[in-house]
Amino acid sequence: MPHDQPVVALTAEDGHRFEVIHVPADRPRQTLFMMAGMGLSARQYIDFAQALAGHGIEVFIHEWRGIGSSNVRAARICDWGYRELLTLDLATAFEAVCERSGRDRVVLAGHSLGSQFACLLAALKPERCAALALIAGGSPYWRRFDWKMKLVMLAVIGGFPLIAGIRGHYPGKSLGFAGREARGVIRDWTRSACTGDYHPAGVDTDLEARMRELTVPVLGINMARDWFVPDASLHWLTGKLARCRVEHRTIQAGEDFPADHYAWMRQSGATVAEMVGWMERYSLIR
Repeated sequence: MPHDQPVVALTAEDGHRFEVIHVPADRPRQTLFMMAGMGLSARQYIDFAQALAGHGIEVFIHEWRGIGSSNVRAARICDWGYRELLTLDLATAFEAVCERSGRDRVVLAGHSLGSQFACLLAALKPERCAALALIAGGSPYWRRFDWKMKLVMLAVIGGFPLIAGIRGHYPGKSLGFAGREARGVIRDWTRSACTGDYHPAGVDTDLEARMRELTVPVLGINMARDWFVPDASLHWLTGKLARCRVEHRTIQAGEDFPADHYAWMRQSGATVAEMVGWMERYSLIR
């Protein structure tokens, strides 16, 4: 799907090429770096970013390796995990966002898996993070779900890596969850779902300890009818941010708004209002 927003073309240290979509604001009062959910392209967040831009918040939307503008696709001979996503792609994009915006620190935001990576990136680069906004996101730790979903999560923990190993990649579109994902991403995701902690393969930094040391404002927004991410899942993730000033908000369903895991992307008014109010309370926008 084409779009008419400006982009920032980037190359990671290992040669991976991708684009970050820039949604500018007139006289920007803050900069936000947005991370998508698993299997979702950056362009799917343009409407949301434009709504924020209307409040003076310019947005840069990250593109995941293997999706959209990325020059690679997951396959048996092309694999990667959280290490590449975090320490190569996101680290490269984060520095570019700070440089392009002229800010030393910006707000990190994420949806679903992107919320987890927003926390991990803040832990990796705390000097660059002004605040965290987590939207319909939380830890996939299986113990944080109700008993029915516990059974589903246990099946997922056992089944997804097996399927990815057999196919050479995880065929998310065929299975109705996420997109075409690399085997390493599924292994790292499954490890966090099993243990509730983040120790990605190949990452030497103690991300759990770094998250406990963060001292930034955090907004956690969950959707009232989001069975993908129950409230306990969000609280498990924000509980890792022990020294941060955390606020939790729930977006309620309306007559024409189901308040589920994805609807907010198309009908973002309530989410944007919560984010703008939070930024104003913490003087993140002036």
